[in-house]
Amino acid sequence: MPPILPDFSSTVRLKYVKLGYQTLVNHFFYLLLIPLLLAFTVEILRTGPQELLNLYYASLHRRLDLAVVLSSSFLITSVATVYFMSKPRTVYLVDYACYKPPVTCRVPFSTFMEHSRLILKDNPKSVEFQMRILERSGLGEETCLPPAIHYIPPKPTMESARGEAELVIFSAVDSLFERTGLKPRDIDILIVNCSLFSPTPSLSAMVVNKYKLRSNVKSFNLSGMGCSAGMISIDLARDLLQVHPNSNAVVVSTEIITPNYYQGKERAMLLPNCLFRMGGAAILLSNRRSHRSRAKYRLVHVVRTHKGGDDKAYRCVYEEEDREGKVGINLSKDLMAIAGEALKSNITTIGPLVQAFEHFCIHAGGRAVIDELQKNLQLSAEHVEASRMTLHRFGNTSSSSLWYELSYIEAKGRMRRGDRVWQIAFGSGFKCNSAVWKCNRTIKSPTDCPWADCIDRYPVHIPEVVKL
Repeated sequence: MPPILPDFSSTVRLKYVKLGYQTLVNHFFYLLLIPLLLAFTVEILRTGPQELLNLYYASLHRRLDLAVVLSSSFLITSVATVYFMSKPRTVYLVDYACYKPPVTCRVPFSTFMEHSRLILKDNPKSVEFQMRILERSGLGEETCLPPAIHYIPPKPTMESARGEAELVIFSAVDSLFERTGLKPRDIDILIVNCSLFSPTPSLSAMVVNKYKLRSNVKSFNLSGMGCSAGMISIDLARDLLQVHPNSNAVVVSTEIITPNYYQGKERAMLLPNCLFRMGGAAILLSNRRSHRSRAKYRLVHVVRTHKGGDDKAYRCVYEEEDREGKVGINLSKDLMAIAGEALKSNITTIGPLVQAFEHFCIHAGGRAVIDELQKNLQLSAEHVEASRMTLHRFGNTSSSSLWYELSYIEAKGRMRRGDRVWQIAFGSGFKCNSAVWKCNRTIKSPTDCPWADCIDRYPVHIPEVVKL
């Protein structure tokens, strides 16, 4: 019989040598302090009480003594050790990349409505409802849906859903590698968030397999956490980077549309069809000091607010079956009121931490969301411009929308060193999560961002109603 397990004798020792070397490098400063502390402690213990007393009196007469020097050094070294070991590690946003769908995936209003009439030919009222929503949605003519949704009727198979996931995620990660020079072997932490599509193996495993990541990579897959899951991923990455020194973390935020296109008649479930579109982003975070000079931003705060203890908040964005057994996302009429309460709680926490912001990235969940936040926070048209234009150009791309908005601000050449950015996202549960970033350097308008071919056309005027 062939051996069940391979022979590890030739590799195990090398592995432990490598781990030992990494530990030595990562903790060199602290390991250097420990022998010094031990030496100081032994020297003091060797000195008797009477000698210490004599030395104390001698020091009063301004006699410099070794014990005094040792005691002072011990105290200073102890305080320095505690300070450096307890000080939070700075988390840098080195760079990020957003997925730009191909032209073949675009769904102009005419195409969307034609497909709706064919799919819902037995229910003209549902078609009319979708048309009214689309007219007031704030979306433009260039938003995109995955290939499977372009079929009549749509083909939401597992294979096509995996195909969309591979297209969006791999394209974003490839762009991130190209922009940063990052190699797959350099990834220490991987976090992928996608709310509604949760296959087995997971999406994070899909990335590990595609890029042949190291076997000791710390991978996480977040599902079912709504459009605010991107900020949850950032928070998780920050916590992990606090305990894993000299590490790189890649966060991938996306929403896979293919398996979640609702083909029923319930109006509350038809609404997401009109708003959600293809999108995804890959972000590189790091606590390495070598990335300080090249990183775009520094993470300042992450604040998470969860209203799931309230029944109305818990059910305001709810995946369920309609009366015909078709699965969809039911959006409650109380959604905006609940979002307002969650935002109020979030602001109460973050307000004392940061007094002012230069830029706002409000989740492009829909026109009503942006309108309400602009009104309640008393923001100017320029403050919400990135959110409105992202909704117009790319639609609601769920957790990745905040990164398209940040990319818009950069493409406009508005990001200056020292500027503070507030990213605000809402999600099922119900949650309001936000992050504050501080710009490390003035950012020139990138030529390889998703806005590169159209930024000169923006901002555009978005009428209250677009007659179809």
